Amino acid sequence: MSELDISTTNCIVERDGPVLTVTLNRPEAKNAFTPEMLLGMYRAWRLLDEDDSLLCGILTAVGDTFCAGMDLKAGADGNQQATEEFMQVMAEVPNVHWQALLRDNRPCKPIILAVEGYALAGGTEILQGTDIRVGAEDAVFGVTEVARGLYPMGGSTVRLRRQIPYCLAAEMLLLGETISAQQAQQFGLINRVVPKGESLAEARRIAERLCENAPLAVVAITRSLREQQEDMDEEAAMAASDALAGPVFGSADAREGMRAFKEKRKAVFKGE
Repeated sequence: MSELDISTTNCIVERDGPVLTVTLNRPEAKNAFTPEMLLGMYRAWRLLDEDDSLLCGILTAVGDTFCAGMDLKAGADGNQQATEEFMQVMAEVPNVHWQALLRDNRPCKPIILAVEGYALAGGTEILQGTDIRVGAEDAVFGVTEVARGLYPMGGSTVRLRRQIPYCLAAEMLLLGETISAQQAQQFGLINRVVPKGESLAEARRIAERLCENAPLAVVAITRSLREQQEDMDEEAAMAASDALAGPVFGSADAREGMRAFKEKRKAVFKGE
C-alpha cells in the first residue's frame, strides 16, 4: 500500500491496487473534523470517482474513536483556522466540505466504512454516505447535534429516515442519544459487527470480494443506488435503471462473465 501526495496532516490517503483507503488522522482530538481533514477527503473522493483503475474506497480512522464530527471546542472558541490552501479550494468549490463529508457529489464507486469506537454527530452523518458498513463490537453511533443546540447539516434529517425506519430515525435525531453497534445492525444502519480491532480487516475483505466483480457493472449499480432515489416515480426510475444497464449488457465483461459461467471457471474482467 502506498500513500498518495493528496494526503494531508489529518487525512491519510493510500492506494492498494484498485482500492483507495482514506484514514482520518487526528486521534488526539477524537478525529474531529479540521479543514485539512476535509481537504484530504475531498481530494480522495474526487480521485476515486475519476480514476477508472480504482474500484472502491474504504473509510476508516486512526485510534479508538472513528470520528466525533465537528470540533466543538474549536467552534465554541472560534479559533479553528482554515489553511490558505483549503480557502483557495473552497473559493473554486463552495461545497467542498459537503463533498468531503459525502453529502454532495458522492463518487460513483462503492465506499466501505470501518468504524472502531465512537462515530458521533458528523461521524454518523458521513456514515450515511457510504455503502457497506462494518462496526466493531464496541462501536457507538449517534446523531447528537440536537443535544448541543445544533442541526445535523450533513444530511441526516433527509437520509436517515430513508435508510432505517422512520420512527427509529426520529428517535435518534430528536433525542440525540447513542446506540450500540448491535442496535445499529438491528436498525439496518450497519451491515456487520466484528470483534474490536477487526473492522478494517473486514472492510478489506469486503473490498477484495467486491473487486472480483466486473467494474462496469459495479459502477452502474452504484450509480443507480445513488441516482434512483425513493421519491422518484417508479416508471421513471426503471427507465433510468435500464439506461445504465444497456452498456453493461453490451460489454466485453458481460460476455466474459457468461462464458466463464458456462466454462465453470473464474471470470477475468477488464472493465471493457
